[in-house]
Amino acid sequence: MAFDINELTFDEQGLIPAIIQDIYSGKVLMLGYMNKESLTKTLETKTTWFYSRSRQKLWNKGETSGHIQDVKQIQYDCDRDTLLIQVEQKGVACHTGERSCFFRNLYTHQDYETYNPDIVSDLYQYLLNRKVNPEEGSYTSYLFREGLDKILKKVGEETSEVIIGAKNHDKNELTYELSDLIYHSLVLMVEQGVSPKDLKKELSKRHAGNQKPSKTEGEE
Repeated sequence: MAFDINELTFDEQGLIPAIIQDIYSGKVLMLGYMNKESLTKTLETKTTWFYSRSRQKLWNKGETSGHIQDVKQIQYDCDRDTLLIQVEQKGVACHTGERSCFFRNLYTHQDYETYNPDIVSDLYQYLLNRKVNPEEGSYTSYLFREGLDKILKKVGEETSEVIIGAKNHDKNELTYELSDLIYHSLVLMVEQGVSPKDLKKELSKRHAGNQKPSKTEGEE
């Protein structure tokens, strides 16, 4: 049965906040507000529509900039008064040119000062740039210049180092060697045109296939 948006809880102005999240990286991109009309248009067009509280009109994200958000999933919270919309972002989400509107930092615990939850995606983009714009003295540029055989050789070497680290039962060593393997695997992915999105789709498909409910006791 189709969901009735009238079951959602809109505020006294007829609005509901919508958190926009990148479906592939999990990064929160922006917060907007929708009314019933903009939500309906979002469902119909599969791109995000919002209600501008300052201009008091509907607007379609990316209509003029081309930075469209293709809607992949819409969820609502337990109180039915907030939406979580997962999208594939074309270009950037923020009008400043940043990928996300949440790029200013108010506080970071010292344990996470260098922690980057988007490091795989960021590193992949860095490697893409190195391939297109090689830099003298760059190890990454050297790998791309040498080509597939050299990259495969390094992936093989790093795989062996991971095995040794695991056999040594040394967490720090294993973490270090796994990081080397992931780096060189990402180089290989760039060289072969495989993206993190491709991997996530494949792994998600496999995981979904393993989520079939098991038979309960007594079932044939």
